[in-house]
Amino acid sequence: MPTITVNVDDGLKERMEEHPEINWSEVTRQAIQEKIEALEVMEELTTGSELTEADVADIADRINASARDRIGDQSE
Repeated sequence: MPTITVNVDDGLKERMEEHPEINWSEVTRQAIQEKIEALEVMEELTTGSELTEADVADIADRINASARDRIGDQSE
């Protein structure tokens, strides 16, 4: 099995060492696997799409604005 190296800052390393019961290699493997699967789903969903990156950014902005409005309405 290939090996990769992951760099973390000293603070994160100290926090990780507070939990020796956790297999950090397995956590890392799972996180990478989940990210790859999400990217594959996104690729599948966008293959053949005629949307431009600007279109996608505009849609994302609208969704975020709508979510902010709804959250703002609930906190009042």
